[in-house]
Amino acid sequence: MDALVLGSFTGGLSLFIPGRSSWRSKDLKPVHFPGSSIRVQLPTCNSYNIIENFHTKRFRQHVVKHHARGVQETSTAFPKSNTKFLVKANSGHSLESEPGAYPNTPGNSVKNALDAFYRFSRPHTVIGTALSIISVSLLALEKLSDISSPFYTGVFEAVVAALMMNIYIVGLNQLSDIEIDKVNKPYLPLASGEYSTLTGIIFVTSFSIMSFWLGWIVGSWPLFWALFVSFVLGTAYSINLPLLRWKRFALVAAMCILAVRAVIVQLAFYLHIQTHVFSRPAVFSKPLIFATAFMSFFSDIPDIEGDKIFGIKSYTVRLGQERVFWTCISLLEMAYGVSILVGATSSYTWSKVITVLGHSILAAVLWIRAKSVDLKSKAAITSCYMFIWKLFYAEYLLIPLIR
Repeated sequence: MDALVLGSFTGGLSLFIPGRSSWRSKDLKPVHFPGSSIRVQLPTCNSYNIIENFHTKRFRQHVVKHHARGVQETSTAFPKSNTKFLVKANSGHSLESEPGAYPNTPGNSVKNALDAFYRFSRPHTVIGTALSIISVSLLALEKLSDISSPFYTGVFEAVVAALMMNIYIVGLNQLSDIEIDKVNKPYLPLASGEYSTLTGIIFVTSFSIMSFWLGWIVGSWPLFWALFVSFVLGTAYSINLPLLRWKRFALVAAMCILAVRAVIVQLAFYLHIQTHVFSRPAVFSKPLIFATAFMSFFSDIPDIEGDKIFGIKSYTVRLGQERVFWTCISLLEMAYGVSILVGATSSYTWSKVITVLGHSILAAVLWIRAKSVDLKSKAAITSCYMFIWKLFYAEYLLIPLIR
């Protein structure tokens, strides 16, 4: 017990509180009960304040202790449910992107299934892929009459085929990184246990087949080769086979990302519209060269905990998170600086104003955001990573305006 009453018929009763060995005589008042030989030394009002403060503090500690024990017991009894809650508290993701966001009722089963697939598809990469293809397709427009049904059809075919290949790539990466994602991204459906390994295999196989099928029936060689090279690099990057799983090697991993994001997306999908849809000779224009060069500066800032545990020698693991973070920010700021110069050389006033002002704003916003990031907080780094993806989206809105 936190307080003990010690009795003595010879010396009377006294109150003992841990941390206070004795009471001062002025703090105690003798009380005699008529008809009894018992005498009691009771604390005065000031002493009661001391006792009250002490027991209030001890009661709070007692509540916290039992609450923590209750949480631990609940976690043991319902490990999956509590894991989901803890993920929510640390990952910075919205409720809709959490495992089991909806109660498991017949009416919500479809919502839960859609929510799990939404997370499996890595929606920020889906948005980025769609925006990038639409943006570079616009670079092939030379006159107003080019905006026609064949153009819309060509863009739609490219976007759908690329999104299916994108789901194959991110799905295969999750299949290969289940244990790592339990540390880095435990909200993903394979890592959380919502999807079995077999379900993941069925998804990635189905989407890769559908992507190649669409690319083949469209009959566009630039589109088909874009899908094929993306398939090869995405597989080599993730799959754990001899001489593969290139993500283990920092330079090779960076080159894979660079090849897909900067080269294939820009050149192949532009050529799909330019040569297949419009039947024109390939021309590498100033905006296309700018888009390819600029996107070379966008880099990932991977999670360090899981990579370090499972031997993934990313630049973040090898050089440290802070050093890699500021290197990436510096490269992006350099890219924005070059973009401002490119925009300033435009012979079109409207293009000059929009691109210079737009890139200046993005550069300033990036710097302010980066300075506020707590690199010791995984949630803060994840939030910044998603913010950089938004800058990625914004750049694809500016690229068609480069002239």
